[in-house]
Amino acid sequence: MLGLILAWILVSPASLPGQEKPKEITHQISVNAVSIAVTVQDRSGRYVDNLSQKDFQILEKGRKMEITYFKYDFGAPLSLTVLLDVSGSMAIQDKLQESKEALKELITGLLGPADEVSLLIFADGQVEVVAPYATDKSRFLAALEKCEAYGQTALNDAVAVSPEFADKGRSEKRALLLLTDGIENDSRTTPEEAVEIARRVDVPIYTIGYKLPLSEQVLQKHKRGADSTVAGIVAGLTQFSAATGGRAYFLNTPGELRQALGQIRRELSHHYILGYTSHGDSGGEYRGITVLLSNARYTVRTRQGY
Repeated sequence: MLGLILAWILVSPASLPGQEKPKEITHQISVNAVSIAVTVQDRSGRYVDNLSQKDFQILEKGRKMEITYFKYDFGAPLSLTVLLDVSGSMAIQDKLQESKEALKELITGLLGPADEVSLLIFADGQVEVVAPYATDKSRFLAALEKCEAYGQTALNDAVAVSPEFADKGRSEKRALLLLTDGIENDSRTTPEEAVEIARRVDVPIYTIGYKLPLSEQVLQKHKRGADSTVAGIVAGLTQFSAATGGRAYFLNTPGELRQALGQIRRELSHHYILGYTSHGDSGGEYRGITVLLSNARYTVRTRQGY
């Protein structure tokens, strides 16, 4: 969560006799309340659950920041936004149908009564909210059942606009789950621009590239530009997750898909929530974030900055 508070400071030195009153000088100072979700694992990949605030150190642009908020609650509710690709290519190899079935299992079997979920779908350059945030999962399931594949794929555009919606969840633990075959042929936004926008919102993006085209010959039938390659799809989806503190998966079977959704749900339960206050001149410049641990044997994952 990133809140921006602007304070106006007026500097008005007293006028001396016979002199004109100096002009007021206005300085704009920004105070950013920054919160970040942090995942910690040991060398075996197990989640580390016994850390305290003193075990963490946050650097912003290389400068140590004071941690003003710390919370770890395994049972805390989750606000999950599912961003589902329903473009025409998802009809091939039953990708959309298998994705719907796996998502049903996630919603009915892995989410708790207090968890809220929303469903966004994208195709033909539009992102549609077909099920807004709700703890009642019935609306999500009904909207999911009606999803059909059609049109072109504006993947980058969808990634650029969805995190802001996902950030409106009521729970401190929030995440965006993107499920797509990775084909891009209709965006006005570049992958770099989408990442720049997405990483400014405190919502980790978990990307699932499902049944990516395995050959350039198959991809050629759907892609728009010659620069779109299988390797480029993998790199783009990986960057969406890496920049925001999520994780990317590349899967080819329904069993792998169900397993990955279970792994994502478990990881979201293990998030530490850290907060700090950043002071500095406004201007919208990018500020890199690094989280360090007192135990160097552990690995940490969080968003790269804002």
